[in-house]
Amino acid sequence: MRNEADAVETVLRLIREGLANWVSSTILEIEISRNPDLERRRDVAALLELANEVFVPGPAEMDRATLFQTLGFGAFDALHLACAERNGVDVFLTTDDGLLRSTARNSGIIHMRVENPVSWYQEVAL
Repeated sequence: MRNEADAVETVLRLIREGLANWVSSTILEIEISRNPDLERRRDVAALLELANEVFVPGPAEMDRATLFQTLGFGAFDALHLACAERNGVDVFLTTDDGLLRSTARNSGIIHMRVENPVSWYQEVAL
């Protein structure tokens, strides 16, 4: 895998082919809607149609996200993590290096794997 863009495209292909599931949340929809770049917003929003499930956060996820925020996570990242954790995802994929570092520092508190798509794909492709 040459780079993150290739890895992300490969993950999307796996989802399209039914070999992987994408669990999204309404939080991602809100975050995307706030992007000031209209073209980018449309492109990313179109990808959401590939999601196999869309999770709506409730009070338990809000409470968990509040805990994550006390650990230094931003509001959206905290909600993404809380929703993914609550929905029992196997791995949370992100290209956000800051989020990867923060989750590594708090690995004892976050109850799921958080990986870069390149690292994850190299692991599962072997």
